[in-house]
Amino acid sequence: MAEIHGIHEIHEVTETADLIASAITPLLKAENLDLEALEITPMGKRRVIRILIDSDGGISLDQVAKVSKAVSAELDRLDESGSLGQTPYVLEVSSPGVDRPLTLARHWRRNISRLVSCSMVDGSKVLGRIISTGEDFAQLQVEDVEQSIRYEDVKKAHIEIEFNRTGEK
Repeated sequence: MAEIHGIHEIHEVTETADLIASAITPLLKAENLDLEALEITPMGKRRVIRILIDSDGGISLDQVAKVSKAVSAELDRLDESGSLGQTPYVLEVSSPGVDRPLTLARHWRRNISRLVSCSMVDGSKVLGRIISTGEDFAQLQVEDVEQSIRYEDVKKAHIEIEFNRTGEK
């Protein structure tokens, strides 16, 4: 019985997330922003709605504030219509952060010149600097050699934090 109830809750959360995503995507597109993630987490008698946004040029705090207001207004509109259900929510809007895994071509493109660590599907590891990207691959500088890797061959990739980056003061 508890399993069925849990599945029902997951189904409701998925439907609500889909509804929210379809409602806010036009707002984000108007600002040249991408919806990177939308997560709804129950927290006691409330829900936390986390929305991660990004763009090719990164995002500023002013953009986050502007988007937060627009998304909040849209969620209020959905809430008034009863589409969001009866549970109150807290809205959080932010950027994904540097520790986000690189899963889409745009994530790689947005990190050109950064150091990336890759675990490959074949079990090997690659550490290199992103030189350029395409729809299906990234060109990395691995030590003194350029290496092309296909995204489909990458199991997991993330940006390495560099405190003393080579060539910078």
